[in-house]
Amino acid sequence: MAYRSRNPVLRLFRTLVILVILLLALPYALVPLYGVGHPVSTLMLARWFTGQTVTREWVDLADMAPVLPLTVISSEDAKFCSHNGIDWDAVQEVLDDAQDGDFARGGSTITQQVAKNLFLWGGRSIIRKGLEFPLALWIDLILPKRRVLEIYLNIAEWGPDGQFGAEAGARHAFGRSARSLSPHEAALMAAVLPNPVTRSARNPGPGVRRIAARYVARARGAPEIAACLRPGFRPGSGKSGR
Repeated sequence: MAYRSRNPVLRLFRTLVILVILLLALPYALVPLYGVGHPVSTLMLARWFTGQTVTREWVDLADMAPVLPLTVISSEDAKFCSHNGIDWDAVQEVLDDAQDGDFARGGSTITQQVAKNLFLWGGRSIIRKGLEFPLALWIDLILPKRRVLEIYLNIAEWGPDGQFGAEAGARHAFGRSARSLSPHEAALMAAVLPNPVTRSARNPGPGVRRIAARYVARARGAPEIAACLRPGFRPGSGKSGR
């Protein structure tokens, strides 16, 4: 009789465990499907569900001004073409800074940001980071670098009023398409990526302008930093492959 009375609780517990496992496994099942199509971020979905504005027009990487992905890589994740989804050197630097009491550094790669934006949530959380790391490794394993960056540039938040993706961000800031951005405009957009609500590419303050000038120089001085965006790039060889 005592065993029977526990059965409903045990069944509920098993059901919850199965649901959690399925939820954790779902992103891994979806990643192979994101080799094509126009994925949306969890933040975009949250805004839709709460009745807020979302502006996003998907633009293929080939239709963007080449200087934009180059500038974003050089400013956000210089080792994007060589790491496996995680920049372990940056992770170690974050850990070293944390031991010294400095928690300002983020250290996330573009691939980690894709994992977070597509499947997880914002803010700082050890739980989220724990989910983000293996997911970023999986994304890097399954999707070509070029596709990872294409997704990132189309789901990143780029404006204060629900502008998502490079096209909506460029039109909001400069009144033109992402395909016609100048190096300075691309740098301004990269400069506001960490916080497009408080930073503006449309009306940049002195701080944003200084950051953008640094990004222009950085992108100009490292043209091969985006080598993996060439079709057929193979990590380690610079030639055919993924």
